[in-house]
Amino acid sequence: MQIPNYQTYMRSVLKHVADGEEHQLSKLINTICDDLGLTQEQRHQKMPSGKQTVVYGRIGWAKTYLAQAGLLTLPKRGYCVITQRGLDALNSDVEINNDYLKQFPEYIAFKERTHTNVDDNKPRQQHSSLENEQTPHELLENTYNTINSALASDILDAILKASPEFFERLVVDLMLAMGYGGTRKDAGQATQYTQDGGIDGIIKEDKLGLEMIYLQAKRYSNKTVGRPEIQAFAGALDMHRAKKGVFITTSSFSKEAIEYVSLIEKRIVLINGEQLTELMLSHDLGVSTKQVYELKALDSDYFIED
Repeated sequence: MQIPNYQTYMRSVLKHVADGEEHQLSKLINTICDDLGLTQEQRHQKMPSGKQTVVYGRIGWAKTYLAQAGLLTLPKRGYCVITQRGLDALNSDVEINNDYLKQFPEYIAFKERTHTNVDDNKPRQQHSSLENEQTPHELLENTYNTINSALASDILDAILKASPEFFERLVVDLMLAMGYGGTRKDAGQATQYTQDGGIDGIIKEDKLGLEMIYLQAKRYSNKTVGRPEIQAFAGALDMHRAKKGVFITTSSFSKEAIEYVSLIEKRIVLINGEQLTELMLSHDLGVSTKQVYELKALDSDYFIED
C-alpha cells in the first residue's frame, strides 16, 4: 500500500483543527494517520535524505496549500488555525484537493508564481498535462519555485506579525546585504527615525558615504501604495536636498505611483512585497539553508584516454 499523496490529507487536517483553536501540526500527525489507516511502517518511512518522514512532509504540504488558499491561517511557526472558508470546505461533501482550491484567487496567484517555466500562452487546463511531460530537470526547477513561493508567503506573514521598528531594521539589513551602507555599525549611525515628512532612515550608498540613500518603509497587508504617498516621499527628499530614495512596502504600488517615479528627476526605486521577498531570498536575509541537493554531470574529460 502506497503512502497517500499530500492532497489526501487536506480534509483530515481541517477536521482536526475545526474547533477554531491554534493547533501545533506536529502533534496531529498520528491522529491524521489513524484517520487514513496508515501502518506503522508507512508512518516511519523516511524521505531519501533521512531527515524527515514522508508522511510529515506531505501533511506539511497539505497545510501549506490550504493556507495559500485561505482555508487556514498560520499564526506562528508550526501552528495553524482554521478559517470560515476552511469550515465551509469541511462541511461540504466535495473532495478537498487542488482542483477544489482552484476556485480561490489566492491559490491561483500562488500557483501562477510557481509556474515560471510553464508557457503562459497555453490555456490553464493544459498546465497539468504539461507538467506530466516535463523532464526531471524541469520538474525539479518547478518544485524549487513552488517551495520558494511558499517560503516568500511565510516571510511576508512573519514581517506583518513583527513590529514596525523591526521592519525598519529589516530594510536597513537588506540594504547592507545588497552591499550598501558599509558596516552594520555605519548603517546604524546612518539610520535615523525622523518626524519630518516620511523619511524612515538614511543609509550610505557606498562605504565612504559619498552619496546617501533615503529610505521609506511601509508595512501594509492589503493597502496599495498610491501616487500621493510617493509624492510625499519625493517632497521629503527635497527637504533634505536628496536625489535618491528607496520606498519599500510589503504590499504593492498603484499604476499611477509607478508612472510618477518615471517622470521625476529624482531617482526613487520602488520595491513591492514580492520583490522584497525575492531580494531577501537572494541575499539570505531572514532565511537559512535547510538542505542542499547537488546535481552532478558527467565529467567527459575524465574518460578521455591518452
